[in-house]
Amino acid sequence: MDEKNNVSAPPPVKVAPPGLWPGLVIFLVLALGAVYAFHGYFTKGAIFGLNSAVVPDRPAVKPALDAAVSRGFPAYEEVTVSAKPGLPVYAVEPGLANVDNRGDFELSPAAEKLLVQNGFVVTPAWNREFFPLYEQNRYKLIANFVTTDAVLHNYHLMFDHLLERLEKDKLAAELKALTAAMLQRSAETQAELAGTAWAGAARRALGFFAVAARLLDPRAETPAAVRTEVDAELALIAGHAGIEPSPLMNIGQPPDAAPTDLYLEDYSQYVPRGHYDKSDDLKAYFRTMMWFGRLNFRFKNDDEARSAALLVLALKDDAVRRGWDAIYEPTAFFVGKSDDIDFYSLRGVVDEVYGAAAIPGTLAADQAKFAVYLERLKTLPPPQLNSMPIFDERFSPDREKEIKGFRFMGQRFTMDASVFQRLIYREVKEDPSGRLRYLPQGLDIPAAMGSAEALSLLTEAGETGYRGYPENLAKLRQYLAGLPTATWTQNLYWGWLYALLPLTEARGPGYPSFMANQAWARKSLNAYLGSWTELKHDTILYAKQVYAELGGGPDDIPKRDDRGYVEPEAVLYARLAALARLTSAGLRARGLLDDAEAGNLDRMETLARSLASISEKELSGAPLSADDYELIRTFGGQLEHMWLAINAADLEKQQISRENFLDQNPSAVVADVATDPNGQVLEEGTGAVWEIYAVVPVEGRLKIAKGGVYSHYEFPWPLSDRLTDAKWRGMLDDGTAPAAPAWTKAYAAE
Repeated sequence: MDEKNNVSAPPPVKVAPPGLWPGLVIFLVLALGAVYAFHGYFTKGAIFGLNSAVVPDRPAVKPALDAAVSRGFPAYEEVTVSAKPGLPVYAVEPGLANVDNRGDFELSPAAEKLLVQNGFVVTPAWNREFFPLYEQNRYKLIANFVTTDAVLHNYHLMFDHLLERLEKDKLAAELKALTAAMLQRSAETQAELAGTAWAGAARRALGFFAVAARLLDPRAETPAAVRTEVDAELALIAGHAGIEPSPLMNIGQPPDAAPTDLYLEDYSQYVPRGHYDKSDDLKAYFRTMMWFGRLNFRFKNDDEARSAALLVLALKDDAVRRGWDAIYEPTAFFVGKSDDIDFYSLRGVVDEVYGAAAIPGTLAADQAKFAVYLERLKTLPPPQLNSMPIFDERFSPDREKEIKGFRFMGQRFTMDASVFQRLIYREVKEDPSGRLRYLPQGLDIPAAMGSAEALSLLTEAGETGYRGYPENLAKLRQYLAGLPTATWTQNLYWGWLYALLPLTEARGPGYPSFMANQAWARKSLNAYLGSWTELKHDTILYAKQVYAELGGGPDDIPKRDDRGYVEPEAVLYARLAALARLTSAGLRARGLLDDAEAGNLDRMETLARSLASISEKELSGAPLSADDYELIRTFGGQLEHMWLAINAADLEKQQISRENFLDQNPSAVVADVATDPNGQVLEEGTGAVWEIYAVVPVEGRLKIAKGGVYSHYEFPWPLSDRLTDAKWRGMLDDGTAPAAPAWTKAYAAE
């Protein structure tokens, strides 16, 4: 059931975008698409329970789309575990006196101090990937410490690879065919409606697909009727400098139009990021899908509302719509459903008002029905979140009116972006010093998911001092805590966040002593943020943004007891196993998975299940088998096998060694996750793989085990220079990257 209420929008901003009027106060809210409960769509009023006024229920508006998207995709199947912590408390003595293998490691005084104090320590390092670190441990007979970080990173590698291959092998061709078909139909419509009141709307629709055609192929012919506007749009996209009035969307605007009536677009969004900067084809796909996902045919503008109706008529052709479905449905499985009013929503209105057999000429011939059409549009639910620049509430008090419209392939709702929106301006107001919160922090997400340590860190930083923040966060925490598993697992994006949920929980009595302290809570937050950053990186094109990787060892190493340990997060591993199975089954159901990839996902599921089982044994104090210890010992080789499988095609194509390829393609990634239209974005990055040393209990004795963890970074960055992986990796290598968060000093030392 869809409901509508008076949810207010995210942050307004004083911004003077390049080429725009100086001192303009622009309110930019980036949002994430429609929220869906396990039984359908979340209600707008109920979405996080933030508003008391709720408009009466409306019937669901996209049942056909819901059925189409879910058809053929299997349900999530929980992997059950019974983790009953029952370990006795142990302490690490000064000088590591009670640790058997203390002589195998050379640690700085500061690192040893933290190791004694907390039972573990993280040290900065320059590992380019996780698997080489673990393989080096095996060669040197050092006990492996298998971390959640390493396992989560492995899922990211597979997720990103599968999405990229899907786009290159299937979706790119579908996109070209869909664009060509829509361009042809739009050209026919433009010719048919020339000289009518719908002429401008038809030109806008034609230009919309002409821009897409040129983004896919710069040599494509541009129709003369829209050449000026298309060339201007392409120049702005190529310049990607920031927020500007759209030449195409503002067709028909009078010279003296009020600034609040102009359509503004953030052209900085068109910088290919994530895996999309690897090739020209991926760059073209990125820009085109960004165009289709961001341009909003607003209902507040009559002519844009006409364009929306014309796009719906063109897409009603079954052959054309199958191309649209072929792109939308698999990406909905990866990331989620669109937040915006789309074809399936708007078609019902057009058919109701004009008849199912209507053609463009039918629409243009009856002005009286157009008035009915406009009234009927008012009954459609608006997007949950906003992803376009609009003016601050002093000038545009009705946010819903400003953002409500039709998007051809709207970007998708994600829970984390919805959390962000409710914790920045205008949802929260000024702090005691009068500042407004235009950018969120990554810690907002685990805090909303229940992390007491994340909330404590936000409070220390003054982030909870903004008026309305504590109240909104409390409601978010209550709402998210009550979500059923079916909601958390509705697609792979939500399922990934569900797997991270255990990292927000405090670990106390019964867990290994190194986990029962504040420092470990912060290490868990770092793992959460590192994996979440990889999720945002992998889905940067589709998810709406909030605006305001075996061998033997040498013979000369003496024999050691190299039995290792698994970070005992049984629930997390179980959820990753279920997520790997869901990924495989869902893609296999649509013929989108080859045998090699299916084998890798099966291997990942088996590994995660085994780690969950080992974690259960560790927590209960049950002895591990020889096979368990061998799995821990060969963990790096398993990661390496999957890394090689994922990168096999590139390794063969580039004809370079694995070592050189790894040096050029390290694990570090970056993603911008929120926008302040005053000129900044919030960047989240992972860097080199750092090393962790933990004092663990093995067969009644204490020993040090070594593993790898994420390094994570968060910082504001100029909007006009959204970072790519290549630029970020260069910053890490040349020492110009910012420092890791200060709170990591509780567990990290040189």
